[in-house]
Amino acid sequence: MSAAPPDTALCRAAPATPWRADPYTNALRNGHGPLFLRRSDGWLLPLDVERWCGDADAADLSALRRCEGSVLDIGCGPGRLVAGAAARGHRVLGVDVSQAAVDHTIRLGGTALLRSVFDTLPGEGRWGTALLIDGNVGIGGDPAALLTRVGQLLAPEGLLIAETAPLDVDERVEVHVDDGHGALGELFPWARLGTPALLRHARPLGWHPAGQWTAGGRCFLALRRV
Repeated sequence: MSAAPPDTALCRAAPATPWRADPYTNALRNGHGPLFLRRSDGWLLPLDVERWCGDADAADLSALRRCEGSVLDIGCGPGRLVAGAAARGHRVLGVDVSQAAVDHTIRLGGTALLRSVFDTLPGEGRWGTALLIDGNVGIGGDPAALLTRVGQLLAPEGLLIAETAPLDVDERVEVHVDDGHGALGELFPWARLGTPALLRHARPLGWHPAGQWTAGGRCFLALRRV
């Protein structure tokens, strides 16, 4: 199961997105935080920019070892998983709505496009594995819509590997990116899902668990549509 070669012309499409706001862009360019997601009630979720900008760690590798065929990293950030999957011999493409993230991934030698997962992507229906790591099960704030879209991107019997929250949380909120010093990005919808919640959303859509594990204090779930 392999994807068509990426069309670099797609990089010219730059959708307006809160992830191009200065707090996130600056954090990626600097390689460190502080950076948070801020809810309207002031609650802050720390974002681990230093880990994102480093090499794939042992927990990441626990996911990458399970990848099958070509790999689509959805919300690839600065590209450590793209680089890690490529080093393991996979054909891999990262997609992200942040130009800074795409640029960083390309500097690592990876392939990445400036795209939302909901935009037209290369190789639709042919990807062997899709990754939703670092909280990216929250993209769009609508788990059912995201899972449906991933199902369209994967080949028949393709594998989704998702990282879930360590608690049984099922939350859909609107958040800002916050640098902790008063700079805020635009408001956008997000979701947080623990493993039980992700399974509750996935099963009615035809997804079945193909593995569940923890590594480095992080939680992962593999799903397959058969």
